Amino acid sequence: MSEDRDGRGGAVQVREHLWIPMPDGVRLAARLWLPAAAPHAPVPALFEYIPYRKADMVRARDERNHPFLAGHGYACLRVDMRGSGDSEGHMPDMYSEAELADARHVIAWIAAQPWCDGQVGMFGTSWGGTAALQANIDAPEALKAVIAVCATHDRYEDDIHHIGGCVLTDTFEWGATLPVILAAPPTPCAGDDWHALWQRRLDTLTFPVEAWLREEGRGSYWRHGSVIHRAERLSRPVLAVGGWTDRYANSVMSLVAARPDLVWGVVGPWGHHYPDHGNPGPAIGFQHLALDWWDRWMKPGKAKPDWPRLRVWLREFDPPADSLTVRNGRWIETDAPKTCTTPRVYHLNGDALATEASAPATGWEVPFDLGVGRALGDTGYFGREGGLPLDQRDDDSRALTFETAPFEHDVILYGAASVRLGLDGGQPAGQVALRLNDVAPDGTSASVGLTLRNLALDDDLDAPARPLPATGRSVEIPFPTAAYRFRTGHRLRLAVSSSCWPLVWPATVPAGPRILRGALTLPIYRGDPPDLRHPLPVALDLPPVKSHETLAAPPLERSQAEEDGAWVHAWAQPFTELHYRETRTAFGFETSAEHRVLPQDPVSAATRVRHRQRYRRPDGTAEIECVLTARTDASAYQVTGRLTVTWDGEARFSREWAVSPARLLG
Repeated sequence: MSEDRDGRGGAVQVREHLWIPMPDGVRLAARLWLPAAAPHAPVPALFEYIPYRKADMVRARDERNHPFLAGHGYACLRVDMRGSGDSEGHMPDMYSEAELADARHVIAWIAAQPWCDGQVGMFGTSWGGTAALQANIDAPEALKAVIAVCATHDRYEDDIHHIGGCVLTDTFEWGATLPVILAAPPTPCAGDDWHALWQRRLDTLTFPVEAWLREEGRGSYWRHGSVIHRAERLSRPVLAVGGWTDRYANSVMSLVAARPDLVWGVVGPWGHHYPDHGNPGPAIGFQHLALDWWDRWMKPGKAKPDWPRLRVWLREFDPPADSLTVRNGRWIETDAPKTCTTPRVYHLNGDALATEASAPATGWEVPFDLGVGRALGDTGYFGREGGLPLDQRDDDSRALTFETAPFEHDVILYGAASVRLGLDGGQPAGQVALRLNDVAPDGTSASVGLTLRNLALDDDLDAPARPLPATGRSVEIPFPTAAYRFRTGHRLRLAVSSSCWPLVWPATVPAGPRILRGALTLPIYRGDPPDLRHPLPVALDLPPVKSHETLAAPPLERSQAEEDGAWVHAWAQPFTELHYRETRTAFGFETSAEHRVLPQDPVSAATRVRHRQRYRRPDGTAEIECVLTARTDASAYQVTGRLTVTWDGEARFSREWAVSPARLLG
């Protein structure tokens, strides 16, 4: 591992723009960083493949990673996906066949360049990390290893659209945001006819939120691009990195469990970020971690990592707050959870979680209350500062709850808990929301985990399963993976409700199911996990010399109110702008969302999202805005949108759209 602790490395050449040709004639745009000695001494190459505009949108983030790795002996590229940034072509939806095929063509093109020694690595966060996992299925020979940060391995369960078949309101935020990104103008790097390229992109712009809502079951649409369904075909080593505050964190332990021969994992306390900017902290030095990974697979004398399979932040109780700088807990290292845990079963018994099964109870009615969920925090999946879950006591009081006696010694949950419920038959299908909370001796209830199930789906979440059989039904509902220490004297509470608004779109049925019996199974760590013997690097402030400055914005703003009998939940990410001195450009953005519902009427639920981006550069200023509204009735979603584009203050493009995908489930 390099000992260059200030992050400077060697001299680097930068090429602002180059074209990568695809077989169908489309050209993808890339930015290239090379060690000063290349191309006279070919080196391994690394690339990041995303639609987030190399020229401006994530330029500051790119400059934390790519120059550092180039300074330590790697050719590094940032590639705009087709239909985005300065690239040509059209993007109809996420993870299209063309997008997946392009990744393989990019790998082949890079491997053939004179500055590359034929070895290629792929890395990224979020969409980029997912793209790296997808390219690793039956990987081309030149691809040697990947790093997937905050990536999804299951587009249906561990993404921004659904949990357990229930629609997340995040899908509407992303439905407003993605068209804005794709409608932004190419830069003059794309050529003198960049205005024509922009117009073609606007003319063919799509709004994929319709498909995200239409495909309510898992089915082939969501299985496409979800590597967990083809884990046996992952071909190259994977470093999976996640954060417990991020909704994608489940992928790390899951991938390690599926391929313990090929995957190593790191999970910290942060949200949807590269971990050198991890918040809540502690952050880690992602660049040195990545460098160590690449050196082990792509440099002379390479040796398989002697790391443990998992290095994980073991969380424990934090007093609930909008924002935390550093979470309580410590780093541990382990093998896959199944090798070091023992299942512990708690049975539902009255209002208790009991270790011994009791005689059958008369059952429990799950209350219907659209107030449950108001304390769960930011509906956005980014782990934005200011959006952490608050004290769960009010939500708990509106739900059906079961809890343990105070623990007589520390208990460590490590892996995926699950709940099995026996449900009464002959009822309309709805949804069930389950929360695991840590209850402190003073009664404070802190969120540990959340899961959901659309009861209108079958056990595989593939197809309708309604009405419920008259004889009843048993459902197994897994929680996402976790690493959490319940301290002595604390209690574990399971809260059960039939809604989780505004995080989850409510079922049309204003009633909860009836539970006849149930059990909670926890994977409990045996003993006390060891501290790190393989330390993680310290986070550095990179690059040492910044080429940009950020107009600081306050953290997420949240509010709750009652208007005309409706509960109104709103949040706003205030306008933030990055200024790039080298290119004399600025990129700014803001997002706001409002969710409202009448307390006893789930069909009254409504969401409005507004996302705006501004690009200021020497040749002009573009502003793009999308406003999306969503409602539903008993049979269909009603989603409308308006996208507007201006150039130097004059209208350039606008489109209104309305879709009504059938609501088949829940």
